[in-house]
Amino acid sequence: MAETLPRPPFDPELEAVLAVLAEALPPAITPEMIPVLRQGLPGAIPIDELLAEAGVERVDHVIPGYGAADIEVSVLRRIGSTGVGPGVFHTHGGGMIIGDRFTGIGQILPWIVEHGAVAVTVEYRLAPEFPDPYPIEDCYAGLVWTAENAHELGIDPERLIIAGASAGGGLAAGTALLARDRQGPALAGQVLIYPMLDDRDETVSTAQVNGVGVWDRTSNITGWSALLGDRRGTADVSIYAAPARATDLSGLPPAFIDCGSVEVFRDEDVAYATALWHAGTQAELHVWPGGFHGFDQMAPQSAIGQAMVAARDAWVARLLSQ
Repeated sequence: MAETLPRPPFDPELEAVLAVLAEALPPAITPEMIPVLRQGLPGAIPIDELLAEAGVERVDHVIPGYGAADIEVSVLRRIGSTGVGPGVFHTHGGGMIIGDRFTGIGQILPWIVEHGAVAVTVEYRLAPEFPDPYPIEDCYAGLVWTAENAHELGIDPERLIIAGASAGGGLAAGTALLARDRQGPALAGQVLIYPMLDDRDETVSTAQVNGVGVWDRTSNITGWSALLGDRRGTADVSIYAAPARATDLSGLPPAFIDCGSVEVFRDEDVAYATALWHAGTQAELHVWPGGFHGFDQMAPQSAIGQAMVAARDAWVARLLSQ
């Protein structure tokens, strides 16, 4: 698809937020912008301050990643918590090209605080310096380390879930596929928050979200090209790098998938939920009308943003209480 197609309108409350965001975060990200974006957005709350406000403590570990190279993970738990609780393995977003293991961490903090979960978040290596399979293999290595050390970490291995947003959602889906195919750690669920799943740039939603919103078509091509290089869009891409390519989604844990109706990932996320159902796997899908990519984080006080978070947190609460 080369043309831009008519798109659904943005939610009015979110459209006002987009007008402000556009000054600091352009909709289209090109390769030369990556170094600047890696410096982070001005005014971001330091991670230790954010964790302290939530009543969460952090312990860092160095573990072997892909190729036995060192990578970092951070273990997060409620301050003063003891005993065993559910586990959350977190893969951060950032289009495969930016971010760190604390990007989007606010999305999982309520699960730690309210359900006594212990979270492990992984510092996978970023493209283009570390293209596929580095990111997905680093994530899988982190999941294996988490499962192998579950007892010491205070994690109930039967209540270990994986969660990620955007690129992290794609990595979470790919890691779940790897765990299935390698007979690796058992997962109780996968929380795929507006996941980045398909490198092929063939959906209607990718043509609709072009030059508008957050993480548009150009940005998506930038991210996938950094990860896959000349393989993007060809047959030489694994299902673990681009889970939308998987033809067998049986044997996977139940999934929660959400996205906005005005984002590039809408159609691939709906298709992935449908494919899970076709394979006999349970999934809950929410497509929020008028939502742009990441609106729950960028417009948390909006009515639709609060509804999105409430639905996601309710699913996690039901799963972790089983």
